[in-house]
Amino acid sequence: MKTAFENYLSLLDEASRIARFTPEEKRSLALPDRILEKTLRIMRDSGEEVELPAYRVQFNNARGPYKGGIRFHPAADLDEVEALAALMALKCAVVGIPLGGAKGGVTFDPKTYSRAEIERVARAFARAFSEDIGVDRDIPAPDVYTNAEVMGYMLDEFERTKNKSEPGVITGKPLSVGGSEGRDSATAQGGVYVLEALRESLGKKREDMKVVVQGFGNAGYHAARILHGLGYPIVGVGDSKGGVASEKGIDPLLVYRAKHEKDAVTSLYCEGSVCDKEKLLRDEARIVTHEELLTLSCDVFIPAALDRQITDTNAEAVRAPIILELANGPVTPEADAILAKKGTLVVPDILANAGGVTVSYFEWVQNRTGERWTEQYVHEKLRPIMTRAFDDIWKKAHGMDITLRQAAVTLGCERILQALKARGRV
Repeated sequence: MKTAFENYLSLLDEASRIARFTPEEKRSLALPDRILEKTLRIMRDSGEEVELPAYRVQFNNARGPYKGGIRFHPAADLDEVEALAALMALKCAVVGIPLGGAKGGVTFDPKTYSRAEIERVARAFARAFSEDIGVDRDIPAPDVYTNAEVMGYMLDEFERTKNKSEPGVITGKPLSVGGSEGRDSATAQGGVYVLEALRESLGKKREDMKVVVQGFGNAGYHAARILHGLGYPIVGVGDSKGGVASEKGIDPLLVYRAKHEKDAVTSLYCEGSVCDKEKLLRDEARIVTHEELLTLSCDVFIPAALDRQITDTNAEAVRAPIILELANGPVTPEADAILAKKGTLVVPDILANAGGVTVSYFEWVQNRTGERWTEQYVHEKLRPIMTRAFDDIWKKAHGMDITLRQAAVTLGCERILQALKARGRV
């Protein structure tokens, strides 16, 4: 199996073939500007000092300051961070916001750390990279296992270290320190705007598009909630512990309450392995495994959890004619090829989940101007950006007879190259 960065280079190879990039142009899109590696030293609650590898990859800033999340995860390594930084550069270019690509990571398992210990890691990261980030240089944000609270710690430590106020250096912050309204649901809301544009292009009705959502964290829950409110039938939801399916339809709010009370989607009907059969029968529902959720009959499948969920081993069994990638990299390149042969429309992550970085851009703008936008205003500004990006990719895909992913990657590369050429770098 290819590494994450090798997968990015494969995407670049396809884009280069489609757009006929010169060797120099292709090379300029294949190499990051800077790879930063640090070692964070923190004290555990037990008094033990530990060393944690930390990374920040700044991929390309031709279109604006570097932008990208920071993840706390045991599998966060340099290869993964480098690939995600490259894809972030493409994502910003696809939606047309004036930012480049970056990504950061700390290699540890936050689930085994206390809240106080996680704060120490966040502050250590901000200190270690204080000379490498900045409102005009590189703007971090939350990612896997980081959140607004962690961003608040990082902002505070950065400003203490630099002895100045600079709220725009970090996005995804709490509202009380300059965060933006609408940020929590931004990834999902942006994906919904893209799905709406696709639905209109296909001439379909909402009530005829059954949806299954895999992953019931922030993005998955908000996507299910928004789509349910618009009239899309939600016929399946799941998390890492299993899922629930019902042709009658599922209320995401009820699932949300159950999951937050007992930490599992299936707890809507079950206590451990004991399930309420009468309630299941009444709701025409059934409990499904994580694997079965992928193969449910539906019109739209939304992977909103981790990467590499649809692979060459299960892609053939996926029945949904549309896949909307709210997660980063949920469909492997091998699975992509299988799905393309089946005629499955895969709306790629660098378009489908770009609502998150777009609203992060809005937050950055608000911090720089001193403005405070309402959630309604944020949504009003987000919708045309996402819709226009979809239209550009849809037209390119159909005009060149290529997949939506190929169209998105090629368009993103072309826009970055335009900026590189304007600066005389290529």
